[in-house]
Amino acid sequence: MENLRKITAFKYTPEIVEKLHQNSIKKAYKSGTIILRENAYANAIPIVTKGLLKVIRKEEEDREILLYYIKKGETCVLPFWGSLYNVTSKVKVEVEEDAEIFFLPIQKAKLFIREYPQWMDYVLLLFVNRYEDLLNVIDIAFKRTDERLLSFLKNKAEITQSRSIIITHEQLAKELLTARVVVSRLLKQLEEKGLVQLSRNKITLSDLPDLPRY
Repeated sequence: MENLRKITAFKYTPEIVEKLHQNSIKKAYKSGTIILRENAYANAIPIVTKGLLKVIRKEEEDREILLYYIKKGETCVLPFWGSLYNVTSKVKVEVEEDAEIFFLPIQKAKLFIREYPQWMDYVLLLFVNRYEDLLNVIDIAFKRTDERLLSFLKNKAEITQSRSIIITHEQLAKELLTARVVVSRLLKQLEEKGLVQLSRNKITLSDLPDLPRY
């Protein structure tokens, strides 16, 4: 329950923390685990207390588009809202970094909406944040590949609070929907400009504009 208490949104609502602890099931997952597939029903709302999840949309030819991340203290609101109306998920949710998750059954989540205004505020705020994330995905889609690469690296660094990103060139190419050789060439150019340092399966950001230093 201690990790639930650490969620900023629940700082002043100990009764919600207690109810979440009583009604949720805690599970731990390794990176790469899929916790929700497309066209499946979300029977519970996942609240992340450790680690990182990513939400993915599959397009034509099995290409996958990263929509947004779910970090500690957040939940995946899109499948949640769909489940309220018995609609299957249109996205896949995968564990990006080893995670601890509390699963609150949908029926309990519905009761929380009626009983706790703070819970409703929490869900609505996350919905607004995810809406902004999706708009950002659209904006990035119209940029050049090098700009999309920089945006991805910056976002990943901010989400993980680390300038060192563990990822292969092939994985990065998949995220950007381009060829590995293109990613390798662009990363080499960034390294020559002193913006990144490259090592095996790791990219370390040096001096990207507006990136906070951790």
